[in-house]
Amino acid sequence: MSPEQLNRHSVLRKLIDGDLTLAQAASSLNLSKRQVIRLKKGFIKEGPGILVHKNSGRKPAHAFSEEFVATIISLKQSDLYRHANFLHFQELLLRQEQISISYSALHALLTKAKIQSPKKRRRFKPHRRRKRKLQEGLLIQMDATPFAWFGTEESYALHGAIDDATGKVVGLYLTKHECLMGYWEVIRQMGLQYGIPVSLYTDRHAIFLSTAAGRLSIEDQLAGKLINDTQFSRAMKELGVTIIPARSPQAKGRVERLWETLQSRLPVEFQIAGVSSIDQANEFLIQYIPLLNQRFAVEPGHAVSAFRPLAKEVDLDTVLCVKLTRSVDAGGVFSFYNRHFKVIATPSLPILPPKAKVSVLVSPRSGFVVQYKGTLYQALPYSKPVRQATVPPAAKQKTPWKPPDTHYHKYGHTLVNKVSFEDSDQDIIAMLESIFLSRYAEPAVTFSRDI
Repeated sequence: MSPEQLNRHSVLRKLIDGDLTLAQAASSLNLSKRQVIRLKKGFIKEGPGILVHKNSGRKPAHAFSEEFVATIISLKQSDLYRHANFLHFQELLLRQEQISISYSALHALLTKAKIQSPKKRRRFKPHRRRKRKLQEGLLIQMDATPFAWFGTEESYALHGAIDDATGKVVGLYLTKHECLMGYWEVIRQMGLQYGIPVSLYTDRHAIFLSTAAGRLSIEDQLAGKLINDTQFSRAMKELGVTIIPARSPQAKGRVERLWETLQSRLPVEFQIAGVSSIDQANEFLIQYIPLLNQRFAVEPGHAVSAFRPLAKEVDLDTVLCVKLTRSVDAGGVFSFYNRHFKVIATPSLPILPPKAKVSVLVSPRSGFVVQYKGTLYQALPYSKPVRQATVPPAAKQKTPWKPPDTHYHKYGHTLVNKVSFEDSDQDIIAMLESIFLSRYAEPAVTFSRDI
């Protein structure tokens, strides 16, 4: 018996023996007099067993069966659901296994089985929350995150955009590295599905903001000096979208929070769907975005959307591309990255005038085209004729010229009479001849101090 039951047994025994009054017994047990009388009658009739609750030792009617608990635990420990957090596992049970269970019951069941959620909980840090925008489409937060999405050691960059007012994901695209094409595909998904937003909230990556922007002084700004647009900022200007660069990751906290959610859920979803490549992942993400928004999106403060519908005359292929300016010559040929291309004119397209400024559009979707005053032209590689090199005549072999001995700069034995001294030493005569009558090529004579 429990301590409470032992206390009731002692009080009831004293009440029956006359040691306590009914009022004293009711006060001691903290029960009403009527309840004490009922307990007293039962104690006299049935004995101490009246103090034990009738449901003691009986399994509750709403309790899970042992088979059901074993099924839940085995599914959680399987390879498919092992890395899913408890909340995600609850959703997967309903979607994949048709098993409905509340989160609190699931949490208690798994915790009792000594199973912990793989999602780590960071210590709460108080911070000031920024209010959401009132209308959908007023502000879109955009970013990319590298992660091992396929359960391997290799990381891939997931590009994404989320609406600030509703928390609705408007685009997701996976590439090998963070790149311009990944962000353009996110813009394409958003433009076709929802429309063109008012502004984008991004970091200060070189894709969005030129690296020279931070080095522009106030004096340069007052003098009217401008920084060239990046290809992404140029495209957003054509669409009428304002780019707001953030100073810290916390400033665009909604998209940072989105990465935490997707890094916990997407690897499990990829494994269940058998996704193991970038192309398969991008096809899967198109179908997964509505499920994600159905689970996490909220209603905006104002029902009217700020997204602008994409105009019919706007071709995203001519906006979301690398666009560079070149000049064509009289034959419609221009140079591009050390190669020559010729603009192809057709009967329906006029011939470009000489020195016309054209825009060269390059993208994986549209390929390589030329735009002139809104008209698109095809361009083909062109090889300019190479001039035949003229072979120079064979050079004559030059022989070094040696002046003859009769040259006025030279002295020869035949031109100068022999020097003779009847009474002089022959050694002195030989020395004088070697000095004055020898050729320049011969080594000079070294005089000795003994002479």
